[in-house]
Amino acid sequence: MKTLRKWSRILHRDIGFFFIGTTLIYAISGIALNHMSDWNPNYSVEIKHFTTSINLEKTATTKDYVLTLLDKIDNRNNYKSHYYPDKNNIKIFLRGGSSVYVNIKSGKGIAEYLKKRALIFETNYLHYNPNRIWTWFSDIFAASLILFVITSFFITKGKKGITGRGGIYMLLGIIIPVMFILYYM
Repeated sequence: MKTLRKWSRILHRDIGFFFIGTTLIYAISGIALNHMSDWNPNYSVEIKHFTTSINLEKTATTKDYVLTLLDKIDNRNNYKSHYYPDKNNIKIFLRGGSSVYVNIKSGKGIAEYLKKRALIFETNYLHYNPNRIWTWFSDIFAASLILFVITSFFITKGKKGITGRGGIYMLLGIIIPVMFILYYM
């Protein structure tokens, strides 16, 4: 048992240190993704209101007028395309996921600019398993977490270990998710 406890400590410590960064990435991303109904974790949206007198009625030269508008509110090089969702409005798509909406009757418009949230965008990207190599790394991380759990059983003995307070905490950590599953499913 002494050897098992010794190796459990060594593995627990080394796995913990090795995966500190990965754990932090998944924790930040997990919190961000848990609150997707409250905010967009990948992008912030900046809204700019404007009024224009440029004629954006649907004609053969509409694109020229759209580019003239973009010269005033953004940059014509960001133009991707445009269309008319209805007879009174034009929607202009810009590079980077941004867009411009204009009421062609009143000239009132809104430009929505998407900006990647620094660090959180990248951590979310990894959380979505972007490619096979990262999936393998994530699987190794998950298996290491299982080993991390198993080694924790043997690190502390007595009333603070798995047969005492540690065991109670472990049971609570299992019971709480099971209760949520039973209640919400």
